[in-house]
Amino acid sequence: MIDFVASKLLQAFFALFGVVSLVFILFTVVPGDPAQMMLDQNEDPEQLAAIKAKLGFNLPLYQQYFYYLNDLSPLSIHTTQSDAFGAYRASVYGGWVLFRGTQKVVVLKFPYLRTSYQKRGKPITEIIKETLPNTFVLALSSMLIAVFFGILLGIVATLYKDHWMDQTLQFLSTLGMSVPSFLSALLFSWFFGFVLNKYTNLNMTGSLYELDDFGESRRLVLKNLILPAFVLGIRPLAVIIQLIRSNLLEVLSQDYIRTVRAKGLSTTKIIYKHGLKNALNPVVTAVSGWFASLLAGAIFVEFIFGWRGLGKEIVTALNGLDIPVVMGSVIVIALLFIIINIVVDLIYTYLDPKVKLN
Repeated sequence: MIDFVASKLLQAFFALFGVVSLVFILFTVVPGDPAQMMLDQNEDPEQLAAIKAKLGFNLPLYQQYFYYLNDLSPLSIHTTQSDAFGAYRASVYGGWVLFRGTQKVVVLKFPYLRTSYQKRGKPITEIIKETLPNTFVLALSSMLIAVFFGILLGIVATLYKDHWMDQTLQFLSTLGMSVPSFLSALLFSWFFGFVLNKYTNLNMTGSLYELDDFGESRRLVLKNLILPAFVLGIRPLAVIIQLIRSNLLEVLSQDYIRTVRAKGLSTTKIIYKHGLKNALNPVVTAVSGWFASLLAGAIFVEFIFGWRGLGKEIVTALNGLDIPVVMGSVIVIALLFIIINIVVDLIYTYLDPKVKLN
């Protein structure tokens, strides 16, 4: 077990390092000038040069890359010159100084994701703390919908194999896997939030928390969760229906199931007592992958429904070339994806003793 976890952590480290490097390269050479965007219409050459020097845009690419890794690393090295780019600043980094030399200090700190270009230097960690919980609630709600209805409808499709109900569910699940989430979001937002609004009382757009009429306090609006959660859950729902159906049919064809059936148990009891548990292992793997993907795939759904989550924040940041927000958000999503996959590997080996830890 220890070797397995150590191996997974090592793989996770290299995977995260690759993501960080790729994200840095993609968004550092991105077309456009973030410094110019920060000045808006004021193109004062002196101010532009000052901003580039402050943010390190005038440094060689390899040096910018080193500084970025240094900021992300919990154990980092900084100069003692507080006015230099990349220098140690206790007010920004926090943490503890482990070693102090004449020109360098070694610092143990929380990974520093830098600050927003467009939000008056607001730390990226604060932006993520404000938006990630909303994305997590949306992804979790979507997955709960997908798992509950996916297992239920998968059992129905198994019980009525080759019946019109089974064929209808097969068609709908195939359609659900084929239609892009952003298209489903547009259709559901328009149809249920506008056309049928007087019956559904659902909004076309809205987030989990909204300001009251006086703009003084926030109130919880759970109905705004219904449409985006269902739209985001359509594709994993379709996958789970197919998995449950195919695995249950395979399990029901086993010899020990024939023996149980010969003892007089009904098909329904056989499925719930014997078949379903053995058919759930592939579903666990699928759920894990989909849940991690939903955190990343919520970007367009959040933007269309106006859901104030990390996905909507990424789109807004891209429009304003707020690169640190995009980079920090992508890295956090990648880290969550890696953690979820490691946890699921452990759960999968627990559920299926035949799987060896490698």
